[in-house]
Amino acid sequence: MKPDDPQALSKRAYEPEPRTVPSLGGRDPREARVRELVGRARAGDQTAFRELVTLHQDRAYGLALRIVRSKADAEEVAQDAFVRAWLGLARFRGESSFATWLHRIVARRALDRLRELKTLRGREAEVDEAAALPDPAGPGAPAAGLDEAMRARRLERMVLELPAAQRAAVTLYYYEGRSVEQAAAILGMPENTVKTHLSRARAALRAACLREGL
Repeated sequence: MKPDDPQALSKRAYEPEPRTVPSLGGRDPREARVRELVGRARAGDQTAFRELVTLHQDRAYGLALRIVRSKADAEEVAQDAFVRAWLGLARFRGESSFATWLHRIVARRALDRLRELKTLRGREAEVDEAAALPDPAGPGAPAAGLDEAMRARRLERMVLELPAAQRAAVTLYYYEGRSVEQAAAILGMPENTVKTHLSRARAALRAACLREGL
C-alpha cells in the first residue's frame, strides 16, 4: 500500500498519540531501525514509510481482523489506519512506541468500522473467520492433537462472538499481551472500563465453555 493512495477518509485524519502509554516491556531489536524510519518518514520520505508498513502490516491486520471478523473489512481498516498514520505522522512525538500509536489507530478505526456496518446493515457482519483457520495439528496428527485443535477453534469462535468492545479488550490483553493500562490507552477507555470488559468476556466465555462441554 502506498501512503499517498486515495482513501475515503473521515474528517478525523489521525488519532492523537496517547501520552501515557507504558513501554511494552523488553527491547525490540528493530526499535532503533523503526525510530530511524519514523524520523525519515516525518521528513516526507515515502520509501521509509513503506518500510514501516511492511514491518507492521501483519500485526495491524491481525488486530483489525480479530475486532471486525471480516477479512475484507480488516484489510480496509488496516489500509485506512496506515493512511491516517501517514497523514498524522508529523504529530507523532515519540512519547509512545510507533507500534503502540499505530495499534491505537487500528483499534479505533476497527471499532468505527463496526459501527458503520451496524448502521448500514442493521447488525454486525456475521462472518465466522474461525472456520477458515488452518488446523494447527496438521494432517496425520494423533487424535488427542485433533481434539485440542478443535477445542482451540471453538474457543476462537466464542471470542469472535463477544461484543465488539469485549473482543477488542480480549484481543489486546490475551492475544497481543498488552497490560490493562496499555489496552486502555490504545482503546481510549478508562482502565476500569477495560477491566469490566475483560471480566464480562471471561464470564461469557466460561458460560459458553460449560454449554459446549469444553
